[in-house]
Amino acid sequence: MNISAITSVFFSPSGGTHRTIKILASALPLPAQELDLTPFSKHKESRCFASDELVIFAVPVYAGRIVPLAAERLAHMKGSQTPAVCLAVYGNRAYEDALLELTDLVQKNGFVPFAAAAALAEHSIMHSVAHGRPDEKDAQKLMTFAQQVWQKLEQVPHADGLKLPPVPGKRPYKPFKAVGFVPAVSSACTRCGRCAARCPSGAISPACPDKTDKARCIFCMGCISVCPVQARHINKALLWAAEKAFALKFGERKEPEFFL
Repeated sequence: MNISAITSVFFSPSGGTHRTIKILASALPLPAQELDLTPFSKHKESRCFASDELVIFAVPVYAGRIVPLAAERLAHMKGSQTPAVCLAVYGNRAYEDALLELTDLVQKNGFVPFAAAAALAEHSIMHSVAHGRPDEKDAQKLMTFAQQVWQKLEQVPHADGLKLPPVPGKRPYKPFKAVGFVPAVSSACTRCGRCAARCPSGAISPACPDKTDKARCIFCMGCISVCPVQARHINKALLWAAEKAFALKFGERKEPEFFL
């Protein structure tokens, strides 16, 4: 196939998914445009892609699933027999049904998923788990995968010649149940508004960035990751206990998995 353009479409509140897709895209021969669907301002963003484009989709895994908010935004992306690569990024516990769910979603929207990967990034809450990932070893594997993706594209004249091998997961997908850690705000808050601009659910109002609507929060930790004065945080005692137990159970290093 002759690919005219590459676009990286991602949902990445705390940055790990963005870093991962950026590494993969960097190894492709054409520069990739980025479409970040994370901010609340993008919740109605829509885009149509042609059959001679390549789209890379990347989402973080929340409790083995795609967070519904991300799935809703991806549903506005439409393809026309457009080749697609699917990337589920998880924090070393398990990706369960998330990768299958992502491939199903993009296929339903007119794309042709022909390559997929489950990659690792530092856990957005339990930072000692998968700390520093994606690391150099991950990057090498992602770039090799990208080269194989391009080679597969070059071997067929049209997208209808592309096929995706089976990916792990079950239908119906497991029930979605996110971990309920709502960040608190300390008196250090300067009301700069960066957290409100980054919040994917609109749980933080630009007019009152020192408050959080708990009913709308999706526990993504995006507000913590962008706060310049570390005013947003999880209860330290609660986090310490939860992270210690989580690390004991899921601390052993896992490696990316590729399906091509």
